[in-house]
Amino acid sequence: MNEPIEIRQGGADDIPAVLALFDGAVEWLVSQGRTGQWGTKPWSENPKAVALVEKYLTTGEPWIAEIGGEVAGTVTLTDGPGGDVIPAADEPERYVHLLAADHRRHAGRGVGRVLLAHAARETRRQGVSLLRVDCYAGDDGKLVAYYESNGFERTSSFTVDDAWPGQILARRV
Repeated sequence: MNEPIEIRQGGADDIPAVLALFDGAVEWLVSQGRTGQWGTKPWSENPKAVALVEKYLTTGEPWIAEIGGEVAGTVTLTDGPGGDVIPAADEPERYVHLLAADHRRHAGRGVGRVLLAHAARETRRQGVSLLRVDCYAGDDGKLVAYYESNGFERTSSFTVDDAWPGQILARRV
């Protein structure tokens, strides 16, 4: 029998586990020949990626999915996109950051979908009706399609450093 996916509030103590999730995600993407999103280097060896995880887990609203007491996925919500590439919405919003699931041990369990559903519930609970996310839009477009299959709609696209295609998506909750 499959153990249930439990969601708990995350925090700074989860930084190593979240970095491990992203290291696994990079390894999984590389194994599929999909290196455009995050390259080939583990996040734990990338100072910018480590700083990003530390920032969001200490200043955002991180959530951790666990299966049988093991970290199986993560998502963090904030009040906006952060940075200077993507403009904030012209209304209150919650923004999805750092969505990742453990593809090695928990493939096919729907951890990402459960986390996105939780993000939508939290957004509603906080009295906000707009949930947005941005993602890599290159290669085969599977990531954009994934968000669309979770109720998000494309709003606008962007490019980082003339090389990394991105897509902003929104969902009314």
